[in-house]
Amino acid sequence: MHGSRAENSALIEGLVGSASVDERATCVVCPPFVYLGDVARELVGSAIRLGAQDVCAETPGAYTGEVAASMLKDVGCTYVIVGHSERRALYGESDELVARKFAAAQARGLTPILCLGEQLAERDAGRTHEVVGRQLDAVIALCAVAALGKAVVAYEPVWAIGTGRTATPEQAQDVHAFIRGRVAGHDANIAAGLAVLYGGSVKAGNARELFAMPDVDGGLIGGASLKAEEFLAIWSAAAAD
Repeated sequence: MHGSRAENSALIEGLVGSASVDERATCVVCPPFVYLGDVARELVGSAIRLGAQDVCAETPGAYTGEVAASMLKDVGCTYVIVGHSERRALYGESDELVARKFAAAQARGLTPILCLGEQLAERDAGRTHEVVGRQLDAVIALCAVAALGKAVVAYEPVWAIGTGRTATPEQAQDVHAFIRGRVAGHDANIAAGLAVLYGGSVKAGNARELFAMPDVDGGLIGGASLKAEEFLAIWSAAAAD
C-alpha cells in the first residue's frame, strides 16, 4: 500500500525510459488497485507487464469492496498475486481461499503469481517443507498440477522479512528445489518449466548471488521496487542469470 499518482508516474517513467532495461527477463509491476488504470497507460508500448496485488475468488456480484479477475483483465492486467504472506497473516486467508483465487484468476486468463512461505516460528520448528508443501498442495488439489504450467510460484520466507534475520542463497535454493521437486512428483515437465521466484528482501546487492542458484528463477520484489534505480539493477541481475 504505497504510492501516489505522482510517485507512480515518476517510478514508471524511470523504468520505461531507462537504457539499461534488459528484456530477456520478464518484468511485471503490481500497483494498488486504484492506480491500475493510470499505470496501464504509462506502460503502453513498453515491455513491462501489468499485474494486481490481489483478486476476489468470486465472479462479479454482491461483494462490495472486492475486485474480480474479469475487472483486472479489463483494465489491462495479465498477472495477479495470490496468497501473499501479508494477505495470509493479516487477513486470515486460508490455503483453500488462496487456491480459489488462483482458479478465479486463471479462469479469466490471468497468470497467478502464487506466494508460498513459512513464518518465523514454523522455520524454527523445522516445519518449512511441511508448510510450503501444504500451501502448494491446496492449489494442486483444486486446480490440478497442469494449472501450474500457466502460473508463477514465489517463495516468501516470512521470517526473513523485517525480522533482522537473513535467508542465505543456499536456504532459498533448498526451498525452491523442494517446491520444484514437489511439482515434479506430479509432472516432471511442468516442474521443469515452472518459474520459481524468491521474495525474501531481494535487493540490488544480493540479487545476483540469489539468482545464481539453480532453482531461483527471479524475484518478487518488495521495498526495493519503489526505487527505479534499485529495481533496474535487480532486473538486470535477473536478465544476466
